[in-house]
Amino acid sequence: MLFPTPAHASMRRVARRFVPGMALVSILVSTSTTAFAAGAPLTLTQAQHLAVERSRQLQAKDYAVTASQEMSVAAAQLPDPTLKAGVDNLPVNGSDRFRLGADFMTMRYVGVMQEITRSDKRKFRAERYQREADKTTAEKTEVVANIQRDTALAWLERFYAEAMAAVVDENATQSEFEIQAAEGAYRAGRGNQAEIFAAKSALSTYRDRASQVNRRIRNAKVTLARWIGTAADSPLAGKPATDTVRLDAGALDTQLAHHPRVAVLNQLEAMAVADAKLAHANKQPDWSVEVMYQQRGSAYDNMISFGVSVPLQWDQKNRQDRELAAKLAMVEQVRAERDDMLRAHVAETRAMLNEWENGKERLARYTEELVPLAKERTLAALAAYRGGKAGLDDVLMARRNEIDVRLEALEREAETARQWAELNFLFPDSGLSHPATTQYKEFK
Repeated sequence: MLFPTPAHASMRRVARRFVPGMALVSILVSTSTTAFAAGAPLTLTQAQHLAVERSRQLQAKDYAVTASQEMSVAAAQLPDPTLKAGVDNLPVNGSDRFRLGADFMTMRYVGVMQEITRSDKRKFRAERYQREADKTTAEKTEVVANIQRDTALAWLERFYAEAMAAVVDENATQSEFEIQAAEGAYRAGRGNQAEIFAAKSALSTYRDRASQVNRRIRNAKVTLARWIGTAADSPLAGKPATDTVRLDAGALDTQLAHHPRVAVLNQLEAMAVADAKLAHANKQPDWSVEVMYQQRGSAYDNMISFGVSVPLQWDQKNRQDRELAAKLAMVEQVRAERDDMLRAHVAETRAMLNEWENGKERLARYTEELVPLAKERTLAALAAYRGGKAGLDDVLMARRNEIDVRLEALEREAETARQWAELNFLFPDSGLSHPATTQYKEFK
């Protein structure tokens, strides 16, 4: 049989009725629930679990937090005391030169000096490092969101590339039937060689498209492997629901005020405030205390000395006040940058929401109108060809139009899904914070 029978065409129409449009894509992906060792499909959620688990970026942030917290404790302590030892007033000429105990002024001494850093300064220094730890924690939250987003983008890219490959393969198989039909018609005297060449040309075109799509699949696997390792070679499960996002278009200003990137700038502001507090505290100098024991010759009494040292801030107007003004200016700088970033995020997110909504609208048009019409056109051309009312060129043209429309529909769906991923993972999904299922542990 060179072409599908009317019964086959009827079955396809039933399938179109119950699985409209691009929902056929989900059928192309395995939904087996067997154990992973037997080829269980990899869901998007599992891929994101794996990506978060194996991320070295998150480990680096944890180490950075630990480092800042350790420095916070160290900064709250007094400076180490200074041990001092030496000789004062040693003669270098005369009869007592280089004799330690002959001259009454010669003294060997040992002492200790301690800088008494004021408690508020030590507190502010410790607070500065703690704010740095908080900033790194906020950055870690941003990294988690980025990992979830980028993993979703890579997963979706592979999913739709494989769906496109299935469409192209289906039409390549059908094209082989059309070549057989053209050859049979030519032998029976009802066709010509031009139709055979046209059918073969169509098959070559499909194979070329298959080559392009397969390259896209390979590249998608490489990108996905960057996040989840060898699990990127696993079959994919059905795509997630991409028709809703975790954002409220009417409350973007409030929601995005808690965006991870904005949270990082909030912590940078806290760091700048801590620096300003420390600069203000530096307007009060720290004292140093020194105690020294001095040993003289046996004929003379030993002595002790003690004293204090105080820096003279004789030009506070051009030193300490300038430093404080600089730190306060940095506080305002960070605040301005944060406010501008928030405005930019709100505007960008509104534009992304508009693109996503428009993508859903266009996808619905393809699903409900363009794809069914293209398929009906192919069936009509095929029926006309069988009835001798159309040539094979008409069938080939209709089929090329159908595959173009189906692939374009998949592109629209893929683009809408990418926009969904960008929007849905502006914030990390707390539901993805749990470890991946045991069956995927082996891929870490």
